[in-house]
Amino acid sequence: MALRATLVCVLGGLALAGCGGGSKSSSGGSGDVCANQGDVAAPRTIKAPWPAPDNPMALTCAAGLVPEKAEFLQYHVHAHLDVYVNGRPVIVPAGIGIDLENPAVQSDTGPNNTVIGAGLTQECDAPCISPLHTHDLSGLLHTETKRPSPNQLGQFFTQWAVRLDANCVGGYCKPATPIKIYVDGKVETGDRTQIELADMREIAIVIGTPPATIPQEFPR
Repeated sequence: MALRATLVCVLGGLALAGCGGGSKSSSGGSGDVCANQGDVAAPRTIKAPWPAPDNPMALTCAAGLVPEKAEFLQYHVHAHLDVYVNGRPVIVPAGIGIDLENPAVQSDTGPNNTVIGAGLTQECDAPCISPLHTHDLSGLLHTETKRPSPNQLGQFFTQWAVRLDANCVGGYCKPATPIKIYVDGKVETGDRTQIELADMREIAIVIGTPPATIPQEFPR
């Protein structure tokens, strides 16, 4: 938790707001913000790993969300996502939903120039952050908006540019590859794209052979 606190509150810590973004409801609609973001490619249908994609603001719009210039904490919740392929964890990248090219964004890199932390140092000069984003490699999914506006797992995967539907996750599809999604340790049988990213919710996507232990609760 110390690493998360450092990356979330130092990298993402705007004095005016904190560590988050705004949503469609907070902005009253996408308007010109999304009209100027351009097109995005189809979600990736390849096998893991899945690095953070290009054009994060256009992907934010594709997810039905509205990029903001700053972060807001009036509605502030965190869900946690684990992804496993044949028992091995898949990294959920840092900086999803954040424009790493904007000068107001600070990013830290690790081995092979992998981004390990990203957040705003000040208000951006153009929309640069989604209300749904990741700051680090912890799997923590931040929903932070001006007013209550819960997000869904499908929106995050749209921003990650990874296919998620009834049969497939990325390049893995049933029945050739078993896929199960657990919410707080219980198998989810409904529409996986509509799983709400509720506060303190643990979501585990298990592809192929499961790990020895399925996470059952939000990590402390």
